[in-house]
Amino acid sequence: MSLNDLPGAEIILPGLNDLQSGESHTIGALLVAIAATRLTEAGLDIPRCHLALEPELTLYARLQNEREDAYQYYNALLNRLNSFCNALEINYKYQPSNN
Repeated sequence: MSLNDLPGAEIILPGLNDLQSGESHTIGALLVAIAATRLTEAGLDIPRCHLALEPELTLYARLQNEREDAYQYYNALLNRLNSFCNALEINYKYQPSNN
């Protein structure tokens, strides 16, 4: 299974690219920072030197500045992140090399 096929990939994968480019405050990069431990444990290489220190607060503050529905959108983003992490963890767990 390709990472592009996982739910939430449209947000998370650009966030990984942002972090690799040194951008730590995009929505995707902040989501990756929130789940950096889970993503790393599931086999992704996360550039930790570019992670925001308080990604949850930073993301919410950014959304408050950009949207009237910040709370609902924040929760929707976290749900997408969780879906991506769950699918990645299942994929990683059942790879033949991990048995």
